[in-house]
Amino acid sequence: MQHQETRVYGLQFWLLCLSSFLFFASFNMIIPELPNYLTSLGGEAYKGLIISLFTLTAGLSRPFSGQLADKVGRIPVMVVGGAVCIVCGFLYPITGSVAAFLLLRFVHGFSTGFTPTGTAAYVADIIPVHRRGEATGLLGLAGSLGMAAGPALGGAIANQFSLNTMFYTSSLAAFLSVAVVARMQETVQDTHRFRMGLLRIARSELFEPRVLPPSVVLFFTVFSFGTILTVVPDFSEFLGIKNKGLFFMSFTLSSLAIRFIAGRVSDKYGRVNVLRISTLVLVLAMVAVGFSTSLSGLMLAGVLFGIGQGMNSPTVFAWTIDLSHEAHRGRAMATMYIALEAGIGIGALCSGWLYNNNPDNFRLVFWTGAAVVMVSFLYLLLFVKARSHKF
Repeated sequence: MQHQETRVYGLQFWLLCLSSFLFFASFNMIIPELPNYLTSLGGEAYKGLIISLFTLTAGLSRPFSGQLADKVGRIPVMVVGGAVCIVCGFLYPITGSVAAFLLLRFVHGFSTGFTPTGTAAYVADIIPVHRRGEATGLLGLAGSLGMAAGPALGGAIANQFSLNTMFYTSSLAAFLSVAVVARMQETVQDTHRFRMGLLRIARSELFEPRVLPPSVVLFFTVFSFGTILTVVPDFSEFLGIKNKGLFFMSFTLSSLAIRFIAGRVSDKYGRVNVLRISTLVLVLAMVAVGFSTSLSGLMLAGVLFGIGQGMNSPTVFAWTIDLSHEAHRGRAMATMYIALEAGIGIGALCSGWLYNNNPDNFRLVFWTGAAVVMVSFLYLLLFVKARSHKF
């Protein structure tokens, strides 16, 4: 595909950023309130499944969404993910049992199994290679704004109105996300009409081996994110913080500017060099969360966590695109996202098990997350050769 060097960021790119903002705001705005909601249904012992079930479905659907993104097109895949969010937002208020809630979380995971795969492949199609780090940083900036606005807005709506209103607002944000991408120009030149045969995946098509290094790094780093999503709402309540979305807002906002900067730096000095720094920052952030004893301490730890995540995400994404083959880019992005979902899901499951609704275990949970992220740093230091990636 030919790229116009004089106009790297056209209308399609900015529409994609707007859609990404709305999509991430949609499913993130409900996360801080879900632990209490599950407890109200009598499912206190299953908090670790809130995130892990969601990410399990997302991971399982990645090979299919990657194949469909390459064959049917990027836009249909993005629309399917947004449509799942719309439907789920209306179903949460009528879940009357723990089993129904957990089943809905399982279904909701299809959203992130589809939309981000199509989005990442679309960006790779329209942005030239020497600006990918910068572009993924900007796209991540939009997603981070949604992740920041979502929890804070969701918490405020739940406190001022009701949980049901929060769920319906989530559906509205997803609807707007779909409305934005539905009329965008498709980037896959030779698209196929959907048929059931496209859902048959050969063993060789389950993952893209070319992108194994960034996927390994991502798996171990996002373990900490699964821990944060699962345990921080209860930790915030333990510290006397009423709005459980404040920590999420602090770390997401702090990642905004650093995402753009990190993307450009990785374009110039290399993906691996940036990732070695970001993984160390994440280790320090998880240790700092464990030491937090007040709102100010937790918010400062959140800022540090956001800096680490803001450096890590766009760099891993750009590295994955660098290593991928154009004909299999959807599969490559799906492989990376499988690692993402697996890391978050296992992190959520393990942290829920370690926490076990016992406040005495908070530090153990967060410091375990720090130790797992350290594995990424050691892998990058000992087994991956740093490259300049100067384009």
